[in-house]
Amino acid sequence: MTSVVSSPPRTIRIGSRKSQLALVQTYWVQEQLQKSFPDITFEVHTMSTQGDKILDVALAKIGDKGLFTKELEVGMLNQEIDFAVHSLKDLPTNLPEGLTLAAITERENPADALVVHEKHKDKQIDTLPEGAVIGTSSLRRLAQLRHHFPHFTFKDVRGNLITRLAKLDAGEYDALILAAAGLERLGMSDRVHQIIPKEISLHAVGQGALGIECRADDSELLTLLKAIEHPATRDRCLAERSFLRSLEGGCQVPIGVNTEISGENLTLTGIVASIDGQKLVKDTVTGIANNAEALGTELAELLRQQGAQEILSEIFAVIQRGS
Repeated sequence: MTSVVSSPPRTIRIGSRKSQLALVQTYWVQEQLQKSFPDITFEVHTMSTQGDKILDVALAKIGDKGLFTKELEVGMLNQEIDFAVHSLKDLPTNLPEGLTLAAITERENPADALVVHEKHKDKQIDTLPEGAVIGTSSLRRLAQLRHHFPHFTFKDVRGNLITRLAKLDAGEYDALILAAAGLERLGMSDRVHQIIPKEISLHAVGQGALGIECRADDSELLTLLKAIEHPATRDRCLAERSFLRSLEGGCQVPIGVNTEISGENLTLTGIVASIDGQKLVKDTVTGIANNAEALGTELAELLRQQGAQEILSEIFAVIQRGS
């Protein structure tokens, strides 16, 4: 009688940045997968990315090609880790050969949030005083806010969330603009003073969702990761990423979006703005959610016809992408 020797359950290595928010997000993914697959071991391995190491330079001046993802991607390609958990807004729309976007998790609130110094607790974004110092490291937020509030003073702010809030509380800024989702995930919802209306600031592509990236040829893992996929969020984010990709924009370019799903229909709104806020083009498309990527391409073409490419060309002339 021939005995059958079963192979031991697989150990799957999850890659994460070392920041507090990245680890909270990664441990959440680990927990969800562990619940679905109790016989598999999921281990978290941390790495530092270029974006984590360079904290004294504005993000746009560093370049945005894989700023927070490249080291994790190298780890996957070198078989050091099996998949990586990213804030989807940080994941470039064109992935390295051999890697794929395996799953997108259910989205938290994708909006931007106003966080104020104590002395402005009775103010909203439109009632802050002239010359108020607003901290943001995002050209997207900067361009839209300059468009609506040219009387504010804008100042770059880097560092992790705790560091940024400490600078605000110390009086270096009157207010910060941050992602509501990050504050919520870190249990800091009480610091959200106001959700910025979408009429003022469209959010970043993929903001509020997690993107799970893995090797394209790992069919077993690709199947497992579908357990944490959220179909409606995936449709919304694929439309947004297609829009960004079609405009050849990056994470640090002033491109904002908003997506909504009603029944089988998906509505995608997008803007492209100049850094000084003087030029801004905006439009909306609606179609079947299953055609999410085609909708993104359609919206990009509409904005091109309204001058989006000229705005982006001016920005790219100033910011050397990928440098």
